[in-house]
Amino acid sequence: MIRMDTKQKFRLLDTGRLSGAMNMALDEAILEHVAQNKSLPTIRFYAWERPTLSLGYFQRFDRDVDIDGVKNKEFDLVRRMTGGRAVLHDQELTYSVIIPGEHEWAKASVVESYHYLSFALRDGFRHLGVEAEIVSLADEDHREALPVAGSAACFDSPSWYELVVGGKKIAGSAQVRAHGGLLQHGSLLLNLDVDDLFSVLKFRSIEQMSKTKEDFLMRAVSVKQLTGRDITWDEATEAFSVGFQSGLGIELVSQPLLEEEWTLAKVLEKEKYGTEEWTKRR
Repeated sequence: MIRMDTKQKFRLLDTGRLSGAMNMALDEAILEHVAQNKSLPTIRFYAWERPTLSLGYFQRFDRDVDIDGVKNKEFDLVRRMTGGRAVLHDQELTYSVIIPGEHEWAKASVVESYHYLSFALRDGFRHLGVEAEIVSLADEDHREALPVAGSAACFDSPSWYELVVGGKKIAGSAQVRAHGGLLQHGSLLLNLDVDDLFSVLKFRSIEQMSKTKEDFLMRAVSVKQLTGRDITWDEATEAFSVGFQSGLGIELVSQPLLEEEWTLAKVLEKEKYGTEEWTKRR
């Protein structure tokens, strides 16, 4: 495991509810500035103005998205710069971790950095009363406890290191190395509406959708399902702020966005993440 010898300062951002395009634009804008050491390494918590289906960078739009379902639900739609499968962002806390390329976590392999950042998420869930386990595909003793992919949905597909409770995923993350830095962002499930998710994914038949939905319910779980209560935004951000500090051995300091980051994000929103060309590119 990689751990800092002393507590490094990370900037803490809580940007609240924004559009899907702006949320993705901000992650990239912050990544550029952190990579250039114009901003501290950053932990950002954010939410979505309305339910938003995000697609992985390599995901096929025509194969996986039910565009009529998206329009009927009046959901937002955006493509991430990270890989992975589709995520319906709604009743969740979304996080991003952004560090420069020379940071020792960024110098580690993708698998190693996933593993290390999992400790922050595990500690955050503990502060919400949920005992999540870090499970690895490389561990034969745990491999059978991981879900097997059955749909285009992120929480239906295992990665190298997963946060699971009773074999069910409770967090989904994706990572990219770009602009000379590392970005990992992901969804921490506070609650889950499976019907909404499956209404915007494409299936060959009603029968396939019904079977896949049934399987999905065996592979994903939310904090509310486990604790029986609603978690407020302030409670969730506080829990994971503490979790990131204890899990990573860092100190979080509240600092605002730079004006330059916000300016670049508005350009990226208009010219990239808010465009049909980017969203439907694959």
